[in-house]
Amino acid sequence: MTPLRIAVIGAGMIGRKHIEVALAEPLCKLVAIADPAPAGKALAESVGVPYFADYEAMLEAARPQGVVVATPNALHVTTALACIARGMPVLVEKPIADTLEAAHRLVAAGEQAGIPILVGHHRRHNPIVRKARELIRAGEIGQLVAVVALATFLKPDSYFDQTWRREAGGGPVLINLIHDIDFLRFIAGEIGSVQAFTSSAVRGFGVEDSAAVTVRFVDGALGTLMVSDTATSPWAWELTSGENPFFPHQSAENCTLFTGTAGSLTLPRLDHWRYHGERGWTAPLTRRRVEVVPADPYVEQLRHFCRVIEGAETPVVSGADGMATLRATLAVKQAAETGQPVALS
Repeated sequence: MTPLRIAVIGAGMIGRKHIEVALAEPLCKLVAIADPAPAGKALAESVGVPYFADYEAMLEAARPQGVVVATPNALHVTTALACIARGMPVLVEKPIADTLEAAHRLVAAGEQAGIPILVGHHRRHNPIVRKARELIRAGEIGQLVAVVALATFLKPDSYFDQTWRREAGGGPVLINLIHDIDFLRFIAGEIGSVQAFTSSAVRGFGVEDSAAVTVRFVDGALGTLMVSDTATSPWAWELTSGENPFFPHQSAENCTLFTGTAGSLTLPRLDHWRYHGERGWTAPLTRRRVEVVPADPYVEQLRHFCRVIEGAETPVVSGADGMATLRATLAVKQAAETGQPVALS
């Protein structure tokens, strides 16, 4: 099979990951990198891939069969629309857009043109997350009662050298917590309402550095989520899951707990807790480790993108699905700003 021609727009932190994966994947060939920064040019030259400062010039010259959009959040929609206008399927990094209006515009354009849009919520491609969804939806912990998710970690000062990361839309709610919201939707079901507090007390930027969130799922379960990029802590998916070697692996820790009427499940270690025989808080619980074959979710995501381009699969995270996650994430911001719970339609 002839490898599919793939291009990457944006050569920042996440763009570099996509470039690394594409270079190693037999299903595709990386034919171009577009990024206006000198670092993007240097990266393209170092891996021997054609470089373009302007992505529209790249789209015209390279004519890729699929495009990964890894630009800053505010540029996702305009960049993806340029690809769709040329009939090119897109894998858009999360969030799909910075506003719901923009997301609607992109999703509608893709549907009208018949061009598939994937959203880069890569955790859905992780075997750990897929196994958790399978177990919970099969009733292995009974009726879901509560979820606790932590995303607490420390970003170095150099991370904020880029101005957009210190401004609205650049904080951990839209950059980090959106991942947790998406995989909780994937595993536990739709979120019905949200309450939240945010704080910028540590860094004092124009965007939050911490947020505490309470959610009610449509099926009645409750959840609490905490995110902070100012915390010296191991309790975050990037640190505990080991899925990205860029981060040190805190293999002994969990960051997400699912509790049900018949048992509980931890992530990412996949410890399944339950009673055998007598039930109640004075009876002992047993623990079983659920094993899965590990896989790099970014690799699995790119392979899935290739199969979508070929028409062999439908998107695991469609544009509409990505928009639903964005809606729930923006509700966190709205709830924090108004001090009122936000109901999701």
